[in-house]
Amino acid sequence: MSDTETEILSHDFYTRERWNNWINQVKESGFEFTESDEPQDKDSAVFINMEDDIILACLKVVAKFEKKLISTESAFHLISQIKDITLAEIEHISDDIDMMISSMQTSFIGTFAAFECYIGQDYNKKARIPTLLKQALEAEASDSIEISLDKVAEIGALIINGRKLPEDIMEDIPYGIVAEWMDGIDSIAAAKVGSDSYKNDEADDES
Repeated sequence: MSDTETEILSHDFYTRERWNNWINQVKESGFEFTESDEPQDKDSAVFINMEDDIILACLKVVAKFEKKLISTESAFHLISQIKDITLAEIEHISDDIDMMISSMQTSFIGTFAAFECYIGQDYNKKARIPTLLKQALEAEASDSIEISLDKVAEIGALIINGRKLPEDIMEDIPYGIVAEWMDGIDSIAAAKVGSDSYKNDEADDES
């Protein structure tokens, strides 16, 4: 292992303290579902920002990997660290907040699978996203959940590699586990459209 790689691995791309800070912000938000269809932009924004922060940390890992500053094994290790922090069980806050966090953690299963698929280069770069999504939904319908996740992960890997999510594709996905995982992929796509300054950011930048 090179000195550069050792130094990168000594940095914190994401920490339990950072995650706990977000959980505290969620508690302070007092988020509640309403019977109204009006969006709760103010209260729900914390969840969006929380999700973006985690995806940004994963993209920073990928940036180091793409520059060959860290090995495949090290990239897997760093993503796994972030995954362990963000998928850990959360103590009860309120029914509504618990539901939001649980939904976000479910979507992150698709997100992390995508980053792992990309790092492992375990996808066909010429594959069509609508075809992969159709296969994921068919697998879900037949209770082949592992295959479903593999297909969603391949879609995410294509997005990380620079592909765009087809317009309106999210609107046509029936409610289910694939739809929740695809929310995580959609969040990656949104992050990729934004600033790419993460490519040059230090690993341990704090918000």
